[in-house]
Amino acid sequence: MDEHPLDLPGPSGSVAEQRDLVPFRTAVRAWFAISWQTFGGPAGQIAVMQRTLVDDKRWIGQGRFLHALNYCMLLPGPEAQQLAVYTGWLLNGLRGGLVAGIFFVLPGMLCLLALSAIYVAFGDTPLVTGVFAGLAPAVLAIVVQAVTRVGKRALTSPALIALAVAAFVALTLFAVPFPLVVLGAGVLGWLVHRYAPGLITVRRPATADDGPAPLIPDDTLHSEQPSGRRALRVLALGLLAWTVPVVVVALTTGVGSTVTQQGVFFSGTALVTFGGAYAVLAYVAQRAVETYAWVTPTEMTKGLALAETTPGPLIMVVQFVAFLGAYRNPGDLDPWVAATLGALLTTWVTFVPSFLFIFLGAPYVEKLRGNHTLSAALAAVTAAVVGVIANLALYFATHTLFGASTTWTTGPFQLEVPDLTTVQPLAVAIAVIAACMLFVARWSVLRTLGACAAIGLATTLVGAAL
Repeated sequence: MDEHPLDLPGPSGSVAEQRDLVPFRTAVRAWFAISWQTFGGPAGQIAVMQRTLVDDKRWIGQGRFLHALNYCMLLPGPEAQQLAVYTGWLLNGLRGGLVAGIFFVLPGMLCLLALSAIYVAFGDTPLVTGVFAGLAPAVLAIVVQAVTRVGKRALTSPALIALAVAAFVALTLFAVPFPLVVLGAGVLGWLVHRYAPGLITVRRPATADDGPAPLIPDDTLHSEQPSGRRALRVLALGLLAWTVPVVVVALTTGVGSTVTQQGVFFSGTALVTFGGAYAVLAYVAQRAVETYAWVTPTEMTKGLALAETTPGPLIMVVQFVAFLGAYRNPGDLDPWVAATLGALLTTWVTFVPSFLFIFLGAPYVEKLRGNHTLSAALAAVTAAVVGVIANLALYFATHTLFGASTTWTTGPFQLEVPDLTTVQPLAVAIAVIAACMLFVARWSVLRTLGACAAIGLATTLVGAAL
């Protein structure tokens, strides 16, 4: 018989009776409060949960929190949201995981949906144009900061540095698809650890935990053994929840409709989002801009700027892409209906897999503790992500600081080269100012974006007045 996911060993080692470890209403209030503080990307989001769940409330121990985070980093998708689902599941079972994960996404989804509608309705006004004139160059500085931060943490050996450079070259000069880069890095990390384990070193965070004993101690966790019956049940329900909305939209609007294409494309993207939003955005930008023409390169940058200013995972930028794409290609639907449907469907297929991965894999997590082979593969993937984010920074720089570019091709090489005669001095100046704010003054991302938006708005209004 399957054991309940929240069965925990009692004092005598027996399985305790099922119960909420935290009153459900208390947990709901806590996750609601956390959801409105999740600015600043995954690092800031994880820090908020660390402070609330580990340091203040003592609901979970530091070692257990880090172990859960390591598991989430092995998965495609937003690791901070997955960590929320996992912790909510630990505390209150299935409903706890659902509440934590939904609250983590909901505020950002609503805010970005409203901002997308404002952009579509008023995007050509001087007010909106001026704000984005300041936000887009600031995003370039933010992506560069992400390269340095991830690089300092991930590139701990010459082999990992070489892997990051190889990933950058593969994407920039050979146009290798992003999923192949990530897959190849993971396989290479596994092989290197097996045949030359000394080449890849993995830093392990300290697990010291001061303070009162947590509600969930590090050594008293789920006792459920992996069960084939439970795994099949979770997999079947998860796949149905994931795919049924796409099928319904396809039957309603047609297989070739923009909304259906978005549901299928972003369903696939959800499976390759290793390394966070920055890592996958180059791939999304390439397909959304060049293949489907849903947005322009500049609008990709604007969408990321909006996602940076709202709570929740940065991958929410795909909602902005879907909103604009469906609005411009509504088919038989009203443009606003198509845009809203595309945005909501894209959000659904992007985040439902995260719930599925956590609920399916939780009983197996304890077996991953101390698995050096998986740690080496993850280290290799993270190193490759540094090169992927650097490629994204180059992409944004080309389309933000210059007005035009050309693609240079010779043999297997392919490189997008900016037209130096189209350099945009204002964008360059704001990008430099944003870099100084982030790297020298050490301002927060939100504060930097606000200041740059004000600069862009002021210069645009002055130019219009003159």
